[in-house]
Amino acid sequence: MPDTKITIIGAGFVGMSLAALLSQANNVVVLDIDKTKVRKINAMQSTVDDPGIAEALQSKAIHLSATTNSKEALTNSNYVFIATPTNFNEKTSLLDMSSVEQVIEEALNLSDKQSLIIIKSTVQIGFTKAQCLKYTTERIIFSPEFLREGHALHDNLYPSRLIVGGEKNALTSSFVRIMKEAAIDKKFTILFMASNEAESVKLFSNTFLAMRVAFFNELDNFAIEKNMNTGSIIQGVSLDARIGDYYNNPSFGYGGYCLPKDTKQLLSSYNDIPQSLIEATIQSNSKRKAFLLEKIIEMNVKTLGVYRLVMKVGSDNYRESAILFLIDALKDSDFELIIYEPKMDQDSYKGIPLLKNLEDFISRSDMIVANRLSDELSPVHHKIFSRDLFTRDV
Repeated sequence: MPDTKITIIGAGFVGMSLAALLSQANNVVVLDIDKTKVRKINAMQSTVDDPGIAEALQSKAIHLSATTNSKEALTNSNYVFIATPTNFNEKTSLLDMSSVEQVIEEALNLSDKQSLIIIKSTVQIGFTKAQCLKYTTERIIFSPEFLREGHALHDNLYPSRLIVGGEKNALTSSFVRIMKEAAIDKKFTILFMASNEAESVKLFSNTFLAMRVAFFNELDNFAIEKNMNTGSIIQGVSLDARIGDYYNNPSFGYGGYCLPKDTKQLLSSYNDIPQSLIEATIQSNSKRKAFLLEKIIEMNVKTLGVYRLVMKVGSDNYRESAILFLIDALKDSDFELIIYEPKMDQDSYKGIPLLKNLEDFISRSDMIVANRLSDELSPVHHKIFSRDLFTRDV
C-alpha cells in the first residue's frame, strides 16, 4: 500500500477522474454521501459515463476505496481534494458554497495537520482567501479543473495546464509533483498565482467558451433567416488561424453543469464594473433557445420526438441541457411529446413518456429534434431537426 493518502470528496466526474488518475501511485479514498456511488466505487465501477475512467478502475494496480464516513476518509490524509457541487442560486445570484465550506471544516479537523486542501469545485472569486483567513491557515488552495465530460480522465492524463491558486512552497510544490507524476504528458504549463486569480481563470475560461458557442449560434440564426448555408460560412470564418476550426458547431444553446452557472457567477462578480459581453452572452443563449423554439412550433406536427436529454454524446449528464428548455416550453403545447433516453431508468420525465427502444421512438415520431446527432439517426435524416452541422460536440 502506498504511503501517501489522498482523500477526494465528491464522486462526480471531477472526483472520479482524480480518483482514477491518482490511485495508480497513491492510496485514494473517495468520500461521498451517496451510498450507491460508494458501493459502485468499492466494486471498481465508475459513477459517471467515461470509458477511460471505467477502464482505469479495472486495473489491478490501483489503490482505491470509498466511504460515507468522514473520519475514515480524512484521518491521516495528506491531500484533500474537494469536488462537491456548487449550484448557482438564482435568488441570491451566487454559487452555493455550503458543501465546500462544510468539508473544509471537516478536513481541517480530521486530516493530517500538514495536509493540503485543494478546492476543485467552482467557487466565488475571493472564497479561498476568505477561508484561509477564517481558519488562519495557508493549507487551502484553489486549483481549477478544465475537464470535458466523457473525456475527464484523458484530460487529466494530458492536461493543458495546472493552475495553483496559492503560495509556492514545499506543500504546494508537492501537490504539483503528484499531479505531474500521474500525467502521461508531463510537458504542461504550471502557473502559480493568487487564489482569487485562479478562481477568476476558471470563470473567465468557461465564460469565453460560452461566448464562443453563443457567437456561432447567432451566426446560425442569421444564416437561417437569410436562407444561407451556415456550414459554409462557419468553415470560411474558421479557416482564419486567429479564429480556428473548433468550438464552432451550432447547437440549441450552451448547457451542462459548468457554463450556465459560471457565466452567471462571473456576471454577479462584476457588480458595478463596466461590462457588456458577459451579460450579452447569457442573453444570447436564452434568445437562441427561444428562436429555435419558434422554428419547432412552425413544424406543426402531431408527435414530436426528443432525441436524448443528455447534453452531448458520451455524457450521462443532462443538468442544464439546452433541450430541457424546449421540453419545458412544449410540454403544455398541442404537440404529443415523446423522449428517447436510454440512460434514464424511469418511464417518464415531467409526465412525458421516456422510451428506451429506438425503433419504437422513431416510428412514433413525426419529427425528431436532436441537439446532437448520432449515426443511429442517419436512416431517418429526413425527419430530423438539428443544428448539429459537423456531428461533433463543439
